[in-house]
Amino acid sequence: MDDDLTQALAWAEWLGAHALPVLAAALLLVLIACTALVVGFHRCGARTAWGRWPRPLLLGVCLAVGAGLLIATASLFAEMLEAFDAEEEIGHFDERLTATLARELPRSALRFFGTLTHLGDPWALTLLVTGVGVLLLARRHTSLALGWVVACAGGGLLNRVLKQIFERVRPVHDHGFAQADGYSFPSGHSSGSVVVYGMLAYLCLRLLPPRWHLSGVLLTATLAFTTGWSRVILQVHWASDVIAGFAFGVAWLTLCIAAIELARRYARA
Repeated sequence: MDDDLTQALAWAEWLGAHALPVLAAALLLVLIACTALVVGFHRCGARTAWGRWPRPLLLGVCLAVGAGLLIATASLFAEMLEAFDAEEEIGHFDERLTATLARELPRSALRFFGTLTHLGDPWALTLLVTGVGVLLLARRHTSLALGWVVACAGGGLLNRVLKQIFERVRPVHDHGFAQADGYSFPSGHSSGSVVVYGMLAYLCLRLLPPRWHLSGVLLTATLAFTTGWSRVILQVHWASDVIAGFAFGVAWLTLCIAAIELARRYARA
C-alpha cells in the first residue's frame, strides 16, 4: 500500500469518526461565504452593475462563465470515472469513510438525517417547484417562472442522464433509516437541492425586500448543504457522489441564473 493511499485512508477514518463536528464546521464556512455574497450584492448594487455592461460583453461573460463551469465539472467527472475504473484512492477513500460512518455514528444522528434527507426527495422538490411556479405566474413574473421551471427540471433530467452514463453502484445501507435504489453517481439529492434551493435564493434576492435577503439565502444554503451531505451520513451515497452532485449543481445553477439575467437585460433594452 503506497503512502498516498495510506494517508487517504487515514483521513477517511478521521472524518468518519468526527463526521458531525466536521459537517457543522463546514456548514458554518458555507454560511459565512453566503453572508459575504449577500453583503457584496447589496453594496455593489447588482442591478446597476449589470445594466452598465454593453450587450455583447455581457453575453460573452455569461457564456464564458457558464461554459467554463460546465467544462470544469465535466473534467472532474472524467477524472473520477478513471479513478473508479482503476480503483484508486478515491474509491478506497469512499469505502473506508462509509464503513467508518456505519461503525461510529449514533442511531439518533441517523434518525435525524433520515428525516432531513426527505427535503431533497424528488417528490418534495417537485411540489416546491410546482408551488413556487404557480405563485410566480399568479404574481405575473412570467419570465422568472419559466426560468425557475427550466432550471429545476433541466437539472433533474441532466442528473438522470449522468447516472446512466456512470452506472456506479451505491454503498450497502441496511440500518433502516433510509432506502435508495438506482445508480449512485452523481447524487441527485445533492445536485437537485443545490439547483432548487439555489434558485429559491436567487428569487429571494430578486423579489423580496432587502431585509429578507440574508435570512433567505442562509436558510436555502443550509437546506441544500445539509440535504446533500445527509446522503453520506446515511450511507446511501459515496462522498464523491455528493461532491460531484454539488459541483454539477453549482455549475448548472450559475449557467441558469446567468441566462435568466441576460434575458432580463435584453427584455428591458
